[in-house]
Amino acid sequence: MAETQANPTDGTVSRDGPLALALAALVAGTVLLGALLPGHPARPHAAATPAEDAACIEWSDGCRVCTRRPEGPACSLPGIACTLKDARCLRRAGG
Repeated sequence: MAETQANPTDGTVSRDGPLALALAALVAGTVLLGALLPGHPARPHAAATPAEDAACIEWSDGCRVCTRRPEGPACSLPGIACTLKDARCLRRAGG
């Protein structure tokens, strides 16, 4: 049964308690769904093509720059406002 409170100034009855509880539950449910459901499909690894090209020693996808090293590729962290583009080779071996 809904709990009501009398308003001492004009004698009306307030039902704000259940409304506030329902609103809080709606907000919490929306936040929970946003955190648990996947947003958009993951993009494929952007540097896949240049990384497979042994002659390419440095490449970028507009967000990261990767360099080929003896122990494997080393990539920078993406910037806060990066715009992902097609990966392209920036520097080739012997050139």
